[in-house]
Amino acid sequence: MKEHVILVDELDNELGIMEKIEAHEKALLHRAFSVFIFNDNDELMLQQRAKCKYHSPLLWTNTCCSHQRKGESNLEAGVRRLHEEMGFTCDLEEVFSFVYKAPFDNGLTEHELDHVMIGRYNDEPKVNKEEVESYKWMTLEQVKLDIANNPANYTAWFKIIFDKSYDKIANFNFSK
Repeated sequence: MKEHVILVDELDNELGIMEKIEAHEKALLHRAFSVFIFNDNDELMLQQRAKCKYHSPLLWTNTCCSHQRKGESNLEAGVRRLHEEMGFTCDLEEVFSFVYKAPFDNGLTEHELDHVMIGRYNDEPKVNKEEVESYKWMTLEQVKLDIANNPANYTAWFKIIFDKSYDKIANFNFSK
């Protein structure tokens, strides 16, 4: 089954639906999301993308990310994909969104309006090996330092989020 994305303008108004690879080939702006899961020690769960991924294989990134489906809210999509990739669910809160464009060596381009969500979870994930090679917990300061020292080890969108929105993530207060 081919995956589709929701094409949007920069205000997140829906413009249509397109097959995911075609949207990435044409570098068309589409809706996406990135989930950041923290534990009670304020460590971020990072995932290493599976080696079979069509772009950014084996790079480290946020806990999970993907694209919303037609009729699915941002939070519904985040919860669904968190379960599909990492094998657990938790409450998520949408914190902010931003637009980025990142071309890849394989001719595809990510051009996304990315909705960033944050949640809390303290157990170990049950990763889907078709999606995730490995995972680890790191503090935001450790991540920031490692990105500075080893930028080639991280996905483009993750580095952009960290560069532009570090304070929004670091200062987020979880709802009780």
